[in-house]
Amino acid sequence: MAENSLLVFAHDDEAVAFAAAGVPHLVTGVGKINATFALTRALLEATAAGRIVDEVVVLGTAGAVSDAARLDTVYQVVAAIQHDFSLPSPRRELKGGTVAESAVIATGDVFVQDDAQRAAIEAAGATLVDMETYAYAGVCEQLGVPLRVFKTPSDFADSSTTQDEWDGIVGSKSEQLFVFARERLPEILA
Repeated sequence: MAENSLLVFAHDDEAVAFAAAGVPHLVTGVGKINATFALTRALLEATAAGRIVDEVVVLGTAGAVSDAARLDTVYQVVAAIQHDFSLPSPRRELKGGTVAESAVIATGDVFVQDDAQRAAIEAAGATLVDMETYAYAGVCEQLGVPLRVFKTPSDFADSSTTQDEWDGIVGSKSEQLFVFARERLPEILA
């Protein structure tokens, strides 16, 4: 892995292909609180140890809330919004060179599997939905560390989606992300 990058996943299963290849990474746990705490801790510990982290790279899965999203594609997230917070939240813009098709992601602490909720999230301008990206973006913004996020849809975040479906497909999605990283982000595997 590039010496000054931190590779991050929310769930162990998303990282399985990278772990098998011996690629160092951080698994934060699912949800905004876990993501915030684990990433903040890792960045502060790196600083305390004298290691500079000049980029956080997040890879993982997401639900597709737009009919245009394809399950065979890895998207680069260019902005994150919050979909489960009743007060207005700022849209977080992610900067960095684009190496993949772009998407806006909505983050909330719920596994979306409801048609009405999916439609509301898409109406807010999102293509994808997850449970961590908004938190990662907030941490990186506060600590001044650039962030790039790449997500592949695992499901359509609708009433036919189940947690079991995600459990059954996440291993192949980890392989898809590994191939993507090898081809488009080889510096994070070095």
